[in-house]
Amino acid sequence: MLLNQLNFKFLKLILVILFVQINPAVGKEKLNLTYDNIKVFLEGDFVQGGLVIGKSDPKIEIKFKNKLLRKNSDGYFIIGFGRDHPDIAHLSLKPKKVWLEKPISIKKRIYKTQIINGLQKKMVTPPKSFYDRIIKENKSIKHIRGIDSNLDFIFQKFNWPVKGVVSGVFGSQRILNGIPKRPHYGVDIAAPKGSPVLAPIKSIVRMAEKDLYYTGGTIMLDHGHGVTSVYSHLSVINVEVGDTVTKGQNIGEVGSTGRSTGPHLDWRVNWFYERLDPALLVD
Repeated sequence: MLLNQLNFKFLKLILVILFVQINPAVGKEKLNLTYDNIKVFLEGDFVQGGLVIGKSDPKIEIKFKNKLLRKNSDGYFIIGFGRDHPDIAHLSLKPKKVWLEKPISIKKRIYKTQIINGLQKKMVTPPKSFYDRIIKENKSIKHIRGIDSNLDFIFQKFNWPVKGVVSGVFGSQRILNGIPKRPHYGVDIAAPKGSPVLAPIKSIVRMAEKDLYYTGGTIMLDHGHGVTSVYSHLSVINVEVGDTVTKGQNIGEVGSTGRSTGPHLDWRVNWFYERLDPALLVD
């Protein structure tokens, strides 16, 4: 009995350690800003890779990084902080004729180094014959990330898209076959091939490609207000561009297509061109 209790406590300790590594800012923070007697309410993760939901008077203009933010009819809006965002962000509001600015403190993160070996040479450094294809695919992805739709799906709570083991975390510096590459901008979830991939919230399908060079079978979902998510290395795609998918709907199956060493889902989230940490969006 005592041994079982000790084993259970040890297991809980491991789970807590893993949870803290994946979620650097456990629990959402709240911040109230005042601009010339006008209130702006913010709630979310004020950390690199974090997303924040704001609320203000719907008639008041708000800017972040010189971008005029979309607000819904209730005055809700979204801002996001990229992987390497500086420790101060500035939110601007125009109650009258002059823009007023407020600083926001952003927590800095320490990222791990992830070493991956055994990849085909052509997938680490693509042959020149694939350059045109890669450029074309990247342009399509960039275009979708720039969409500023009026969908309000982003204000829902996110679920994990697949059940599995987190094998790669957001922001980690990747060394592929001994060659330093760009950081990993998503969360890798290892799961058996064929495992169902579910939409984390209601969304519109903006991309459903079976064979992109790097990511293989790839789906991109639009959640509104500039937030999109990507699901890569899929073996099966069950949706088409333009589909409206509900929260929990099966959109595809885990695979190992594209640049991959085994079956897993690479899940990424963007606020326009800012890379966000998907793990911060789920409980």
